[in-house]
Amino acid sequence: MVDSLADSLDRALEGAFTRRIPQSAQAQMKYLVKQLKGTRAAAQVLGVSQRTVERYVKGQLKRPRQDLRGRLEREVRKRWQPQVRARARKKAASTDGLVVSTRARFGFEAAGGTTDDARVRDITQALPPQWADRLFTAREQGADEQQLHRIAADGLAQMYFRANDSRAHGLGVEFTDVERLDIEL
Repeated sequence: MVDSLADSLDRALEGAFTRRIPQSAQAQMKYLVKQLKGTRAAAQVLGVSQRTVERYVKGQLKRPRQDLRGRLEREVRKRWQPQVRARARKKAASTDGLVVSTRARFGFEAAGGTTDDARVRDITQALPPQWADRLFTAREQGADEQQLHRIAADGLAQMYFRANDSRAHGLGVEFTDVERLDIEL
């Protein structure tokens, strides 16, 4: 299964972390309880009982089931080092931009009679800060995967296929059948 573009954006921001997330289930649970200001809220987020959360915090339970371990780590990662994450996002959206590396099917909307059939391509392309800003802003506003793909396709169309709008004016790009998608800051 291919990771979503939203997951790739999150992973890119995680690359800016200055410390590792807590490793043990007890440390992760303590962190989550502190961030959510209580065991009841942590239990609701994780889909377990409040008593289960309390047992992990006290160290009575040490090894969560695989599904709980995944949810716990995901929730801790989501909340880990918010200021570092915000700085990395701001830097990408204002000065650095980001790099999109993908293997996907690209096709074109062009004049009739041309041979612009879709084909699978491997593309690694730096996108300027305005595209990073559009992607992060859409992600924060709850855009779905299709909307994020449209923004990425527009950015790749402008920078890769139209060479920053210096050629192929008006070329529309279709971005489908994504096999791999990685984003780096």
